[in-house]
Amino acid sequence: MTQGELLLFASAVLFGSVVAGFRWPRAWLMFVVCGAITAMAAAMWTLQGSSWEWQSTFMLGGQPLHFRLDSVSAWFLMLVAVMGGAGAIYSHEYWSDDHYPDSAPKGRVWWSLFLTCMGLVLTVSNGLHFLITWELFAVCGYFLITLDRQRGETRAAGWLYLAASHAGTMCLFAFFALLASHNNGSWELGPMRERTGLAPLFWLALFGFGVKAGFFPLHIWLPSAHANAPSHVSAIMSGVAIKMGIYGIVRFSGWLPVPTAAPWVIMGLGTVSALFGIAFAFVQNDFKRLLAYCSVENIGIIMIGIGVALLAATHGDAAWGRLALAGALLHVWNHGAFKSLLFFCAGSVLHATHTREMSRLGGLLRTMPWTAGLFALGSLAVAGLPPLNGFVSEWLIYLGLFDAAAGREPIAWFSIPAIILAMSGAIAVASFAKAVAITFLGRPRTSTAAHSVECGIWMRGPMLALACICLAIGLAPNLFCPIMSEVVAEWRPGQEDIQALAPIATLGAAQMTLALLILAATALLWRQTCRKDLRHGRTWDCGYALPTARMQYTSASFSGIAANWLRRLFLPERKLRRPRSIFPTEAVYMEHFQDAVLERLISPAAAAVQQLYSAARRLQHGRLQFYILYVLAGVAGLGILVMIGGGQ
Repeated sequence: MTQGELLLFASAVLFGSVVAGFRWPRAWLMFVVCGAITAMAAAMWTLQGSSWEWQSTFMLGGQPLHFRLDSVSAWFLMLVAVMGGAGAIYSHEYWSDDHYPDSAPKGRVWWSLFLTCMGLVLTVSNGLHFLITWELFAVCGYFLITLDRQRGETRAAGWLYLAASHAGTMCLFAFFALLASHNNGSWELGPMRERTGLAPLFWLALFGFGVKAGFFPLHIWLPSAHANAPSHVSAIMSGVAIKMGIYGIVRFSGWLPVPTAAPWVIMGLGTVSALFGIAFAFVQNDFKRLLAYCSVENIGIIMIGIGVALLAATHGDAAWGRLALAGALLHVWNHGAFKSLLFFCAGSVLHATHTREMSRLGGLLRTMPWTAGLFALGSLAVAGLPPLNGFVSEWLIYLGLFDAAAGREPIAWFSIPAIILAMSGAIAVASFAKAVAITFLGRPRTSTAAHSVECGIWMRGPMLALACICLAIGLAPNLFCPIMSEVVAEWRPGQEDIQALAPIATLGAAQMTLALLILAATALLWRQTCRKDLRHGRTWDCGYALPTARMQYTSASFSGIAANWLRRLFLPERKLRRPRSIFPTEAVYMEHFQDAVLERLISPAAAAVQQLYSAARRLQHGRLQFYILYVLAGVAGLGILVMIGGGQ
């Protein structure tokens, strides 16, 4: 079978899963997994250096169907296939018919359509058809986010996502329409790097795809959507869907010329996203919202790598640009793996405790050891610590930045993104140390947390599979180098092998050695704690005779200092009730952090537009004589403008 036949079979199986999803959950799961495996086979075939292209005489909207699968699109398609199949298996237990009889069948149908539309976005090679599949992909995401429509927060998050998606789609419509007008009316897509007049169109593409990618400050829809969606939907949205925006930026920055300022703008946006995204994550008490803001940070890391690669393209395709692009593209996969794992673990906690507030949890390590261990592993990966996969991709981006900064040119400004990247990494370590400690360590803060139970095999299996991916990329990065070299070469033909530019094999050996040392230290520590002569005693209670679970650090305890530093950015809402007697019965101190971009910029602007529309509606009152007056006034105004123009 060819790649085209594999893709056709995968599409047919996924469409079959749409029918099965209404009534037969197990058949639906079998169809989705089969389609995911087939699509992954087509992607892996293509990544071996064999591109596929097919054009039909059948016309849709006056344009012939045109599909293309090369190394760049195959890299993202494999991510869609793996995470889509894992999420489907996870949802079989997490969002089952027994718990959600009304929304579970709808969720299965929209999941299948969601995966199909993302696959079409990655393979279609016509601007008009790209827009159609892009909009269908956005609509499917809306219905997945709002599966639990009974909650007002979920409905609001869905509407915000849909509004932001439509704003991005409008920019993409302008981008493709102008591209077609410069291409003799043809909507066909492909390499056009030699046509320098198309460079200004890149700004439209950056905004349109940037809304979907969710980098700062276009991230306004992302935290609420990922926090309020079902956890398997949050995983696919954060791990895969926002990467469609990254795919658009990578694809069209490789096919089209870009403005001279574009690399610096992309690096600047990535730097701001990395720092502010993880800063917002650090102050969150909702663990799903923490993970959502962390996605903003990781998208920033990817954007830094893309910006460095674009700037290197203007300097004779320097080697440091290839390293940075390889790191960015590898981080696409790394983030998809560890962020999906973390959202699956968060779903396991939410499934057992029915709360997303970390300060209402604690002590889950005893009752949910699998979830706790896998969440800790994902936290190490997302923080970019060795020997896991997050370190490998960030290390490649660092290599590109350091090599560029060593050039003793204006390019030495690359040291600034490197410093910001290191700062964001340090805050990421603090953020996930907080998340692990508050959620899984200590004593349970509520009875629900104390009586939580571990998730079943249908949820645990995908979590273990994603953890293995994190370990495999971290411990054996040299196995992925040929694929990365192929993808980078597809973006800019004629590139050198990545493994010849960076000591990947040495890194893999160092990662493996470190992993063995960690395992040995863990085994030794476990042996010491299991000694029979080891004395056990109560934790020091600071003089309290009866310590309680409330005498523990909370989420706000960890983030209080950072919140005070960046108070104007975080806009904290405080609820304070001071003790009022010598022996007070209660005292309350609560903080809630808002998104400054949404609350101070977008919401006031939306309110002003709504007031303008409300004022304009007063002109529509059903009185014919006033409508005639409006027409006459408009004609008179046009006449005056014509006279003024003629006089000049």
